Amino acid sequence: MNKPLRRIAIFCGLLVLALLIRDNWIQYVQADSLKTDKQNRRVAIERYGTPRGDIIVDGKAITGSVETKGTDYKFKRTWKNGEMWAPVTGYASQIVGATQLESLEDGILTGNDDRLFFRNTLDMITGKKKEGGSVVTTLNAAAQKAAFEGLGDKKGAVAAIDPQTGAVLALASTPSYDPSTFAGISSKDSETFSKLEKDSDKPMLNRALRETYPPGSTFKVVTAAAALENNVVDGIDKATDTPDPYRLPQSNTDLGNQHGNCKNATLRDALKVSCNTVFAKLSDSVGNEKMIKQSEKFGFGQAELDIPVRAAESVYPKDNRPQNALDGIGQGSNRATPLQMAMVSAAIANDGKLMKPYMVDQLRASNLDVIESHEPETLSQAVSPDTAQALQEMMETVVNDPAGTGGSAKIDGATVGGKTGTAQHGVNNKELPYAWFISYAKLSDGSSPVAVAVVVEDGSADRGEISGGGLAGPIAKNVMQAVINSKK
Repeated sequence: MNKPLRRIAIFCGLLVLALLIRDNWIQYVQADSLKTDKQNRRVAIERYGTPRGDIIVDGKAITGSVETKGTDYKFKRTWKNGEMWAPVTGYASQIVGATQLESLEDGILTGNDDRLFFRNTLDMITGKKKEGGSVVTTLNAAAQKAAFEGLGDKKGAVAAIDPQTGAVLALASTPSYDPSTFAGISSKDSETFSKLEKDSDKPMLNRALRETYPPGSTFKVVTAAAALENNVVDGIDKATDTPDPYRLPQSNTDLGNQHGNCKNATLRDALKVSCNTVFAKLSDSVGNEKMIKQSEKFGFGQAELDIPVRAAESVYPKDNRPQNALDGIGQGSNRATPLQMAMVSAAIANDGKLMKPYMVDQLRASNLDVIESHEPETLSQAVSPDTAQALQEMMETVVNDPAGTGGSAKIDGATVGGKTGTAQHGVNNKELPYAWFISYAKLSDGSSPVAVAVVVEDGSADRGEISGGGLAGPIAKNVMQAVINSKK
């Protein structure tokens, strides 16, 4: 073989070798990632080739599927009362993909999960078409309805938890959206999704899980917990030696109060009328480091809190002394999700034990065999049982004392503990404040079936009419009442 031919043969050999290496790389290394790549249209065609399994609340499906024509995607997802349930389910759209439970449990819902292998194999042998499994949630339909209708046309969110297990009972966010309006693949679906994405009111934002707010005066229960746990106060009925106004440390700024007689108030009276001065001074006395530690015991600082949808991290940051004092009244740099503040209330109601929140109880195959069942998990012991008992006494005074700020949450036949909050925000606090309310209800047998957090961003209200007790308290009451009624 002459020299030119030899070079051509070597070059061709190298090309063949390169093709073999590339082919094997694709078949054995990249096969799985290509097979599941979101840009692979065959993945979507398979996903919507059969009816999806359902998401279940109180034993009933809140989702469904309908057959479509004129497209490769044979079935389209549907929701019942989609606006109310969207913060729980997310969406499954042929044109833009899926989110939240529809995405996280996609394997079960499509029937492609590896744990369904034997079920699918059996169906294939018997000639039965593959079917998706179902996702059984912990949600309480009556509580969700009370939360969603309570928020109405206001912008805000509600989170409700079973304190004893951590089961999420309600997760509402408004304004919301109907995932059915862009579940298909038409240009109209695309336009609807685009319009929702550009909406300045952010209807697709899950405010209960993904938005953090200044917690305002609802955070005072965490400050009270830190003061009691660190022996900064002698008890809830001892004077706190607090001036009114209180000068913030290392500053010339005097902090005042909106309500009541706060000078030298006891911890119980200070929480009852929401004294800024007392809790700012207590936060300074406890110190930034110990305030951070106490907050973390209630769930702050959890960057990966998955229920299984991931919640945004609630934070209590390192701060200087004046900022730390303002953090103690929820008006510094600390921020919290509604879920986080429901966790605070739940831990107090559960004698200090904080359970990890979750909203998927079971995963089931299409024949209803249970594939996975959730077991409640303890997240932390937020405070001692004695401190929890003291905090309960204080929160129940807020609701039951005629001078308390939480009377709007009273429920006949139940003991309710609560705390109001009106959180200032924006440059020089010029924005309309957020109205907060956190609470729990106890029954005559001593059980605590529900803890709730409500936040209302009511841009349509007059500034002077915005208060946690006035706007958020009645919503929390209706959610708690719905849970109590469902247990009768």
